[in-house]
Amino acid sequence: MSITILDGGMGQELIARAGRATSLWSVQALLDSPEIVRQVHDEYFAAGAQIATTNTYSVLPDRLLHHGLAEKLAELLQLACQQAVDARDAHGSGLVAGSLGPQGFSYQPDKCPPADEAAETYYNICKIQKEYVDNYLFETMSSVNQARGALMGSAGFGRPVWLSLSVDDKDGTKLRSGEDLTDVLPLFSEYKPAAVLVNCSVPEAVTTAVPLLTNKGIPVGAYANGFVNIADAFDQVGATVDMLEARKDLGPEAYADFAQKWVDAGATIIGGCCEVGPAHIALLAQRFSERPND
Repeated sequence: MSITILDGGMGQELIARAGRATSLWSVQALLDSPEIVRQVHDEYFAAGAQIATTNTYSVLPDRLLHHGLAEKLAELLQLACQQAVDARDAHGSGLVAGSLGPQGFSYQPDKCPPADEAAETYYNICKIQKEYVDNYLFETMSSVNQARGALMGSAGFGRPVWLSLSVDDKDGTKLRSGEDLTDVLPLFSEYKPAAVLVNCSVPEAVTTAVPLLTNKGIPVGAYANGFVNIADAFDQVGATVDMLEARKDLGPEAYADFAQKWVDAGATIIGGCCEVGPAHIALLAQRFSERPND
């Protein structure tokens, strides 16, 4: 079984290097120091990642409008995508995945627009990303409605679509919306995504979720976050990620042990989300990227 190694989290790495968190999160680096974005991509490739995820998770109209930056959408998307492409080209191999985050706010699916409306926004973003990326990666989709909007908006571009779902930290059988994780399964036959993943939930919840998605005729992936939990106050545009506490018990070895469980359950794509950095990815690559076929 061949394992694909994703990169790790981008936003928290950028904040650690910039020394401050703002309500623009990972977009702030594109405005202030885009060279840091390239540096993080370079480090993940050097660690053994096979895919660079563009720093576009928060480059969304609703996020930018809140900060008076709506007119910069295309410019920021192009800049972030080019950083990933340049890092991939410098490395000499690998793929670029175009990240698209949830509209409304992360972990708050009730704030997301209806699927038809969300799809229109995603379509416009995918149209710009198409010139740079090898596949689209919808991240932290937390309800069936969010997943549907993502799949609708990315259809027809000739790029594989990876759908990544975020589950309840206390019950990995549930999406953050409270819906059963398996409620997304009918979308697979309707829209035919190229892969389904679980991301930005604690690794324990991801471990519960992965077996519910395997053996469904679609590749499965997993990349957990390293937060203690998601603070109740982290629920709207303008909130800053410094209110989220990083775990102290999730170093590279511990994280790789969780990843082993995901692989044992059938996952073939593994990486890291928030608070999972280059050292974690290096160990994942060491353990899994050269696994003999079994």
